[in-house]
Amino acid sequence: MSTLTQAMVINAAVLFAVLEADLGPHRKVGAFRILRPLLMAAAIVPLFVESPATRGYGLGVEVVAVVVGAACGLCAAGLTHVYRSPRTGRPVSRTGWAYAALWVVVIGARAAFSYGSEHWFSAQLGHWMLAHRVTADALTDALLLMAVAMTLTRTLTLAAQAAAVRRQGRGAGPAALASA
Repeated sequence: MSTLTQAMVINAAVLFAVLEADLGPHRKVGAFRILRPLLMAAAIVPLFVESPATRGYGLGVEVVAVVVGAACGLCAAGLTHVYRSPRTGRPVSRTGWAYAALWVVVIGARAAFSYGSEHWFSAQLGHWMLAHRVTADALTDALLLMAVAMTLTRTLTLAAQAAAVRRQGRGAGPAALASA
């Protein structure tokens, strides 16, 4: 499978998984919803990141990608409202079009970069990579790590918000839950 095909498959899988799990009102926040992205990241990273850069500009590109991914994940978390379900008293979340648009734009930009790196600006990118001694693997790893960082940041923030809702709900009787 080509590097471009791998990138597109990962982009599509991440977009589908996130939107399927998160988009809409009253989405249950349970163990499966938290564990699925964590397990997906644990499976994807070793499969596709064979030898991450350990020094130089390649490492810098990977670190910047992780930071950008984490920042995008925090933006996604900011567009997620976690609250206690009036029916069950358990944490649920609500996201809308802004949340979906953020994921589509970020993943679309990554996909456009991947496509463009082979079809639109391959010569310019090649010159830049050569001048800065950044390997194709480091660039590919950076894009993957960005996706994983965004997903993990969103997931860990969701888990923390759900835990806070659970703590607030302890000791609250049925009347308090009904008014929430």
